[in-house]
Amino acid sequence: MAATGKVKEQGQETYKTVKTILVSQPKPARSPYYELEEKYGLQIDWRPFIHVEPVSVKEFRKQRIRPDEYTAIILTSKNSVDHFFRICEEMRIKMPQETKYFCLTEAVANYLQKFIVYRKRKVFVGKRKIEDLATALKKNKKEKFLLPCSNLGAKEVCAFLEDNKFDWQDAMMYQTVSSDLSDLSDVTYDVLVFFSPLGITSLYENFPDFKQNETRMAIFGNSTSKAVEERGLTINIKAPTPESPSMTMALENYLQKSNEPVQ
Repeated sequence: MAATGKVKEQGQETYKTVKTILVSQPKPARSPYYELEEKYGLQIDWRPFIHVEPVSVKEFRKQRIRPDEYTAIILTSKNSVDHFFRICEEMRIKMPQETKYFCLTEAVANYLQKFIVYRKRKVFVGKRKIEDLATALKKNKKEKFLLPCSNLGAKEVCAFLEDNKFDWQDAMMYQTVSSDLSDLSDVTYDVLVFFSPLGITSLYENFPDFKQNETRMAIFGNSTSKAVEERGLTINIKAPTPESPSMTMALENYLQKSNEPVQ
């Protein structure tokens, strides 16, 4: 995955022209990446390095959990909503109308409306973290809580529930796994963009002999950075920072040094 092209030098850093970028996420309908692509004459490809797979009902039953035995459900993502109601449907379980739902974000709460008749007295909404729901949860401490999750769990939520001595149980309903990237084995990119440690895990599961060489690594977040450094790789482009709060801004700051805008 070696980069090619002319070289610009600035201080100790050497900036080679960027022609191709691979973003390890699904391709969005709209994105500021498209503006970068046009402005700098780039080829930006999109490919999710990880994906979600359902846990089968047969496997789920081994956990000896019946969702309708719980009076309150904590939902952390759209995936948790999808797979909670999928499991209920496949087990022929209809959740009681009295069930209370605690959603980590407004987006999750809005998505929940696909599956239930929305009543505010039954749905509690946070802003981003489980602590946002602390007051509502503590007012309903007598409830029996179920936390649908993936094989990765939900560490912050579990820690909060445990520390505050709630009656709760987590239930693995889906799995986050590495995608098959074997078709990329002969494809090279100047920049690889990662947003999670799982993306780095997938990179090495697919390409155990991966060598960075002159490929530049664009990394978002501290946990992803740690995963990259543990592999002995060099981070060339990093976000968020005070100068680059988003990945697209971090990329543009780099491209201003490495590339000439298309005339």
